[in-house]
Amino acid sequence: MRMCKQNHPLVQLARAAIEAYVRDGRRVSPEEAPAPITGAPAGVFVTLHSRSTGDLRGCIGTIGPTEPTLAQEVINNAISSATRDWRFYPVSPAELDDLEIEVSVLYPPEPISSLAELNPKEYGVIVQRGGQRGLLLPDIEGVDTAEAQVRIARQKAGIGPHGAVRLYRFRVEKYT
Repeated sequence: MRMCKQNHPLVQLARAAIEAYVRDGRRVSPEEAPAPITGAPAGVFVTLHSRSTGDLRGCIGTIGPTEPTLAQEVINNAISSATRDWRFYPVSPAELDDLEIEVSVLYPPEPISSLAELNPKEYGVIVQRGGQRGLLLPDIEGVDTAEAQVRIARQKAGIGPHGAVRLYRFRVEKYT
């Protein structure tokens, strides 16, 4: 995983998208990005935390690109993270100034054959059994072992602790 500079253009775009949608119900277009967005289409996760409490406030994303541009992927996932994460109420206008935003751009996943090929600080994991699939981003506080990472991804997918699963790992570039 590569950590990148503060106030990256992708984070600026995510914030602009969330603020326009939460305040006005309006979707920004990629052309309205506060700074030029470069990069090939990719999967993107947008993670929101409350600056004042540190609590998770939303996290939604895509494993691979679903939009023709990286900018559009960020816009869609930023809005979804703020308004459609089933674990939380939608972000309110009063919360906007307290949001910390992190944008993770995913590299394509690669299949692995054992937990020995995982490092939860460096790689995210995807666990799959049939149509069930769970993903956990890398470098999550408190997730220090590959076993814990896979256990949480199984839970997210609704896959029990036993039985064969396919494992994939992926790297991210994380922007704050």
